[in-house]
Amino acid sequence: MPRIIPTAVVVVLTSVFALVPYVQGQQAPPPTWKQGQPASMADSPLAPVAQPPAPKAPGEMPVDKIKVPAGFKVSLWAHGINNARVMTWGDKGTMFVSSRVAGNVYAIQDTGATREVKVIAKGLNLPNGVAFKNGTLYIAEVSRITKMVGIEDKLDSPPAMEVVYDILPRDLPHGWKYLAFGPDGKLYFNIGAPCNICIPPDTHANISRVNPDGTGFEYVAHGVRNSVGFDWHPETKDLYFTTHGRDWLGEDVPSDRFDVAQKKGLHFGFPYCHQGDILDPEFGKGRSCGEFAPPLIKTGPHVAGNGVQFYTGSMFPPEYKNRIFLAQRGSWNRTEKTGYKVMMVTLRAGDVPKYEVFAEGWLQGGQPWGRPVYTQLMKDGSLLIADDYAGAIYRVTYQR
Repeated sequence: MPRIIPTAVVVVLTSVFALVPYVQGQQAPPPTWKQGQPASMADSPLAPVAQPPAPKAPGEMPVDKIKVPAGFKVSLWAHGINNARVMTWGDKGTMFVSSRVAGNVYAIQDTGATREVKVIAKGLNLPNGVAFKNGTLYIAEVSRITKMVGIEDKLDSPPAMEVVYDILPRDLPHGWKYLAFGPDGKLYFNIGAPCNICIPPDTHANISRVNPDGTGFEYVAHGVRNSVGFDWHPETKDLYFTTHGRDWLGEDVPSDRFDVAQKKGLHFGFPYCHQGDILDPEFGKGRSCGEFAPPLIKTGPHVAGNGVQFYTGSMFPPEYKNRIFLAQRGSWNRTEKTGYKVMMVTLRAGDVPKYEVFAEGWLQGGQPWGRPVYTQLMKDGSLLIADDYAGAIYRVTYQR
C-alpha cells in the first residue's frame, strides 16, 4: 500500500492537470511565424519552407540551372554540409561554415584535389554567425558569443569554447545572429525582434557591437527588425545591411530593405514604419515615416535578404569593384515565391543605386531546390555561395 498510494495520487493529479486546458478553454499557442496573421487569413496555406532532413547529393542539385552573366561559370565547390550558412576564412586557408537548424560549425580543408568537411562543434543553439581573426574563430549563438583559440591547428581535437559575451537575449524568434569584425576591430552582430510585429524592448531589433574580449557593449543601429547580413564599404567604411520586413501585411508589402548606417544611433523604423513609406496599421498610429532613416533600396517583398558582401577581388571584370552581392534566401509569406537569387547593387554617387540579378535558378517551377544565403570571396577573386537548403557551396568564376 505505501507504494500504491503515491502512484495513484500521481495518476489522479496528472489526469486533473491534463484537463485544465480543456476546462479553462485554453489552446496551445500558434507557432511564432503565425504571430501577426490577420483573422481573415487563419486558413492560409502559407507557411515557412521546410528544411530538408539532410543535405542533397550532388546529383540532386541542378547546378547547371543557375544562370549568371556572360563569361561567368558556376560549379559545385563543396557538399554534404547540413544547413550551410555563413562562411569565414581562417588564416591558414581553412573555411569555417556555420549552420542554423543543424546546430553545427564545420571546417573545410581544401587540398586542391579534395575538400574534407569536419564538424568542429555541434549541439549549439542556432549558431549562425562565425568570424575569424588572429587565429581565433568566434561563434554567435542565440544568447552568447564564444571563441575557439588556435582552432586551425586543432581541427581533429577542437579546443574548448571560451565565452566572450553571454548575456544576450534568449528569445528564439529572430534569435540567430550574423557576426563580423568591423573596420574598427569590434565584433558586430544583430539582435532581432522577438516577434513578427510588436513593440520590442530596447534590447531587441538592433545591430550591436562589443570588443573582441566582450567588453564595451553598445548599440549601433535601432529599429532593425532582423538583419542577418552586413558589410562595410571598403573606402567610406559605412555599414551596409539587409533587413527582413514583417510578414502578414500583404503579398507585395512590405518590401524587405537594404540599408546604410553612416553614423551610429540611427533608427530604421521597426515596428512603426515599413519599407520607409508604409505606417504599420497598429503600431504606426500617430507616427510618421519621416522620423526614421529611409531604405537605400527596397529589395522586394519577402525576399529574405541575408548575405551582404562588397566585391574586392581581382578575377571579375573591373566594373565589379566595390559592387555589393546580396544573397536572398527567398520568400514563404507570398503565394508566388520570390527571392531565391543573388542580387547585385552598384552604388552611384548622386543617383539611385543600380539593383539587378547576378545569379538565379534555385527556383524552378515555383519550387526551390536550393536557397542562397551567404557569399564569401576566395583569394583568387572567385565567389562562393552557400546554400542552406541543399547543404552545399557553389563557386562562381569568370573567364576573361
